[in-house]
Amino acid sequence: MTTTDTPAPPATACADQLALRVLDALLREDVAGLRTRSRTEQHEDGTWLRLDGGNGAGTEAGTLRLPVTEDGFQCVWRARLPLLLHRSYAGDAVRRLTAPDEIVRALRALADPQDRAGFDDFAEECRQTLATMRLHAETREETADALAARHGADPADWTGPAGGLGLDTLAARHDHPVYPTARGRSGLGEEQLRACAPEFHPRFPLRWLVLPRKALTLPAGAEALPDCWPTPAALGLPGPDGDGIALPVHPLSIGTPLRDALRATGLLDRAQLAEAGHLQTVPTLSMRTVAVADEPTLHLKLPLATATLGLRNRRTIKPATLADGAAGQRLLETVIAREPRFRDTVLLADETVYAHAEHELLAVLCRRYPAGLDGAVVVPMAALLAEAPGRGLVIDRLADRFHGGDPVALFDAVLGLLLDWQTTLFGYGIALESHQQNISLVLDRHQDGSTRVRLLLKDNDGPRLHTARLRAALGEDAPGRNTFRDQRILTEDDGPLTDLFTTITLHLCAGAYAFGLARAGRAPLERLLGLVRDRLAECAEALGTGPGEPGAVLRKRVLDAPGLPVKAMVSAGTLLTKARSGAADINKHYTSGPNYLLRTASTGGPR
Repeated sequence: MTTTDTPAPPATACADQLALRVLDALLREDVAGLRTRSRTEQHEDGTWLRLDGGNGAGTEAGTLRLPVTEDGFQCVWRARLPLLLHRSYAGDAVRRLTAPDEIVRALRALADPQDRAGFDDFAEECRQTLATMRLHAETREETADALAARHGADPADWTGPAGGLGLDTLAARHDHPVYPTARGRSGLGEEQLRACAPEFHPRFPLRWLVLPRKALTLPAGAEALPDCWPTPAALGLPGPDGDGIALPVHPLSIGTPLRDALRATGLLDRAQLAEAGHLQTVPTLSMRTVAVADEPTLHLKLPLATATLGLRNRRTIKPATLADGAAGQRLLETVIAREPRFRDTVLLADETVYAHAEHELLAVLCRRYPAGLDGAVVVPMAALLAEAPGRGLVIDRLADRFHGGDPVALFDAVLGLLLDWQTTLFGYGIALESHQQNISLVLDRHQDGSTRVRLLLKDNDGPRLHTARLRAALGEDAPGRNTFRDQRILTEDDGPLTDLFTTITLHLCAGAYAFGLARAGRAPLERLLGLVRDRLAECAEALGTGPGEPGAVLRKRVLDAPGLPVKAMVSAGTLLTKARSGAADINKHYTSGPNYLLRTASTGGPR
C-alpha cells in the first residue's frame, strides 16, 4: 500500500488542495468516527489510519484508509496526501478517492442514515468551492493587475480604508484557517461572483427599496443616517404617502428572496423598488458588507440570501444582532475608558446606526471607521498569510516596511497587543468572537519613526459575558440582563468564556499564524508557539493567578490544559441538523483537540 508523494499537475492542484483541507476537517471533527474509531497502521511510506465500517453500516461502507502525518494544530493528525482508499464489503477492489465530493460520499456510508442528507449537502458545497478555487486560479494575474492599477504595486503601501479594501481582496483568495470550503458561497455562480465578490474587487451600485417610515426601526433616528443616503425623490420615487425612507438592498438579494421578505412583513404592496442602482460600492471581505466607493470609511452591512461557512450559516441579518452589536460596542467603550493603555491602541468601528423592518432580509448596519486612518495600512488579520502580488506573503511585505524585514517580529508585536487586550477583557468577564476577519491591524509610525501597531475591531454582536465577573468589575456600568437580546451571550461560569477565547483568539488569531508561518518556512514551529505561550502566560500572570482569579482560569483551562476545545464547524454548519448536533449556536459548537501550547512548556520540546 505504498504511495509516493508527487507534485500535483496544475489541472488537479485545486482539487488536491481542497481534498487535503476536507480530510483535515473530517479528521478534526471526528466525522463518522474517523479520528476516534480508527486504528493506526505503519507502512513503508508512513502512518495510515484504518477505519472499518462495522456496526451495520452496510456493504458499501467497507474499510477506509487515510495516509496521515503528525500535526498538532487542533488535531493530532492531518492528511498527508489528498487520498482516501476505500474497499467495500461487497468486493475486493480498492478505490482511490481523490475528489473532495467522493471523499465525503465515502464517509456518508458510515454516517447515521438520518444524517446522510447533510453529507450530500457538504459534497455539493465541495463542488461549488472547487469551482470557485479554479476561478481564483484562472483570474490570479488579472486580479493582481487590477489591484496594482488601483492601489499600487506593493500591498504594504495600500494605505487608508480604501487601501484596506484591496487587502480584503487578497484575504478573500486565501483559505480560512479551519473551515475547508470557506471560499464557496451557496447558490452563486461565476457571473455573480465576478460582479459582487471581494476576491474580484468589483464596484457596483446598490439597489434601494422605499418603505413607509413607520415600518422601519431606526433606534438612532433617521437623522443619523449618512449624508449620502438617498431620498425617495432622488431615487425617482414619490415614497409611500410622502413619508418613505430608503433601505439599501444588495443586488444579489433582488428577486424571490426580497419578494418573500416583503410578503412576510405585509409590505409587498407598500414597498417601492427603485429601478436604477444608486451609490457605488466595493465589497469587503465579508461580501455582504460593502464600502461606499467615494467614502470608504462608511461600510454598509446588508443581508445576503446565501450562506458561507456552512449551509446553515446564512448571511442574512437578524434584527436582534444589530441591537446586540451596538450594546457590545458600548461595553467595550466602557472597558477602554477604564484601561488607559488601550485608548490609543484599540479602535472600535461605530455600529450604533442601523435600520430594519423586523425581517432578516430587510436590514442595514451603517458602520463607520474612525477618522485618522488615511496614512496607515489597515489590513485584516485574515490577509496576513495571503499571497502578495509578485512575491511572498502579505505579512512579509508589511514586515519589510514596518519591522526590518522580520515577519516574526511583526507577529510578536501583534501578539503582545492582541493578547493583552483579549485577556484584559477576559478579566472583566468578556470573550469576543473577534476572529481574523473582524480584527484589522492598523500599522503606521510614531513621530519618532518607530512602528505603531493598533487593533481595529468590528462586529461585536456575539460575545460571551460572565455576568458575575462583569458586575464585580464594572458595578453600575455593567450591562443588565436585558441589555442583550440573545440570552446565549450571558453565562454564569467560565466554560463558555474560555471556549470562545480559545477557539477564536488563541486558535484563529494566534495559533493559526504560528503554524502558518512555520509551514511557510519563516521560523521553526517551536519558536513561534513559544511566542504564543510566553505572551499568553505573561498576560495570565498580570490578571492574577490566585484561586478563582481570571489568570488562574486561563492557566488551568488554556495554558496547561491537556486538551483544548475546537470548533466543529462542518458538523454544525452543514453535516448535522441542530437537533442532531445539539448545537445551541452553530458558531459555538465544539469538539476537542490537543493543546499545542504544551509543546513549549518548561520541559522543552513536544509532550
